[in-house]
Amino acid sequence: MSDPKQKFSASYAKDAVYQPGLRSFMEYRDLGIADATHGKMRAHIVRVKQGGDTHDLHTTGLHRHECDFQMFYVLKGTIKFVYEGVGERTFGPGDCVLQPAGIVHNELECTDDLEILEIYSPAVHPTVKVDKMPEAAAATR
Repeated sequence: MSDPKQKFSASYAKDAVYQPGLRSFMEYRDLGIADATHGKMRAHIVRVKQGGDTHDLHTTGLHRHECDFQMFYVLKGTIKFVYEGVGERTFGPGDCVLQPAGIVHNELECTDDLEILEIYSPAVHPTVKVDKMPEAAAATR
């Protein structure tokens, strides 16, 4: 049996709607890719919520995503992560990151003007809290 045919999809900036999502200090603009690909992929713009005192919440805690693919491209601002087996990295506008499936990571901080384009597969997947960084990553910090 073949996969269903993808649908044409266009998401116009003038019609952008940001909604709450996985992180309480961020908001998400769905780009319509999940529907168009029948749940195989998701693409959204993620940005820090404006207004309110959320600066101290710009961290996610150690976690991993049970997905097949995850990448992000920084549009604006900066974001700092620590990754299993890699250590700390800071990314800014124009930087593109492929986070291998299941890699343990933690967003350590980001600027209030952060905006990223994130693409992952499948469109819906579990995010699992992790209690401690695997030893291999601890040595690279």
